[in-house]
Amino acid sequence: MTRDPRPAITGTGRSAVGRRLDRDPLGLAVDGCLAAIEDAGLTRDDIDGVAAFVPDDGSVGVHELQEALGLELDWYVGTIGGPSQLSAVWEACLAVASGAATHVLAFHASCEGSVRASRGRGGSLPGTARGMPARASGAQAWWLPFGAPSAVNIISMYAQRHFHEFGTTREQLGQLAVVQRENAGRNPDAIYRDPLTIEDYLAARMVSEPLCLYDCDVPTDFCSAVIVSRGDAVGGLRRRPVRIDAVSTSRRHPPTWEQADDLTTMLALRDAGSRLWERTSVRPGDIDVAGIYDGFSFITLAWLEALGFCGRGEGGAFLEGGDRIRRDGELPINTEGGQLSAGRMHGWGFLPEVCRQLWGEAGERQVPGGPEVGLVAAGGGIIGAAAVLLLD
Repeated sequence: MTRDPRPAITGTGRSAVGRRLDRDPLGLAVDGCLAAIEDAGLTRDDIDGVAAFVPDDGSVGVHELQEALGLELDWYVGTIGGPSQLSAVWEACLAVASGAATHVLAFHASCEGSVRASRGRGGSLPGTARGMPARASGAQAWWLPFGAPSAVNIISMYAQRHFHEFGTTREQLGQLAVVQRENAGRNPDAIYRDPLTIEDYLAARMVSEPLCLYDCDVPTDFCSAVIVSRGDAVGGLRRRPVRIDAVSTSRRHPPTWEQADDLTTMLALRDAGSRLWERTSVRPGDIDVAGIYDGFSFITLAWLEALGFCGRGEGGAFLEGGDRIRRDGELPINTEGGQLSAGRMHGWGFLPEVCRQLWGEAGERQVPGGPEVGLVAAGGGIIGAAAVLLLD
């Protein structure tokens, strides 16, 4: 038998999702990971690798999960940093391609929503379940005296500069929030499902100009998991595998986002985006459905330009009216509602969603026409990673 080291996603799983579930995150991890194993048509005995994304103390690591599931592992990794929030998936791809493992369970389980709610306003670092330090240090020492504790204060600088240089408007950027809320209305697990109009968006309270409440994602409790399998081990599984055709990653200097020479783009996104197309025969126009990071709406716009779906400075025009990014548009984006409406899962929401779209299993959210080529892109500022997914 010819060895096929190419990695493929063969199953996805998710636990319950909520703003404040008040559940042990390990319990969520067990639910989500067992669901992924079953979805792939595997058993726990088939899993010989685990990759966990562990950004904070509200997340679950490899050792806890291994003990809970009784796994016997040949390979494992727990990533804190790495190329984007989906770094555990890219690590799993490398393990499979190198022969270190056959079926890797990659997951992220977090109780960030509950942790942040219990600590109260200002009790945890924004975007994480880490507690606030007693004294600000590093970049925070420069931000906090000016009332800028959150990444939104930095991302808003990029958005403001893009608006100034290219004439981008809030009406254009707001289409991301509006369209993704439409998608979330078809997702029973989404945090926010009520309709959102562009008028609602424009009337929302400002968080950090020009970004308003609806430009920011929402912390959640959840576990999301995928099974990454070696190409020669997918025969006999329950469905066609989704091949990871190409991955491109980037980390750029300077290490703090606001120090970039050009605030109209994000250098890591630009470089990861352009290099992706050097590693695949797929072109931007071939993409049928995409999951693009939307921790803040402007990051999605920056990715659209970085990936070549539109030219530099043309992201606003690309989003105009929202039709291009709708489910029946030329580039359906974040069909489960994205992080803006379905909840902050650090990219672990839209990756399984793209797989479900390619499998034709997205139900009411299904993109018409039988999509076979997908894209995911995660990260922002100094980190970025993108991948092309193909239905085999």
